[in-house]
Amino acid sequence: MLEALGRDGILINVSRGSTVDEDALIAALQRRAIKAAGLDVFLNEPGIDPRFFELDNVVLQPHHGSGTVETRKAMGQLVRDNLAAHFAGKSRPTPVV
Repeated sequence: MLEALGRDGILINVSRGSTVDEDALIAALQRRAIKAAGLDVFLNEPGIDPRFFELDNVVLQPHHGSGTVETRKAMGQLVRDNLAAHFAGKSRPTPVV
């Protein structure tokens, strides 16, 4: 799939680190099979593959893809909802097991 992007192709990943085969991406970037990549997520966060740091055609960003005001408000509300349900003895909207 990376080859289909072509030499001018740029891969952007802000979804999940497991979405992209990092070995294949690094190889494609090293041989300039694609132009560049922008990554907000990584397979083994926070342990980013050190080979990325050797590349001049990749932009690495700590996971901020969800950093909108609306998303942060929703995340805060979800924490409050979970706490309220827990202390009320109810089932939590997003339980951690």
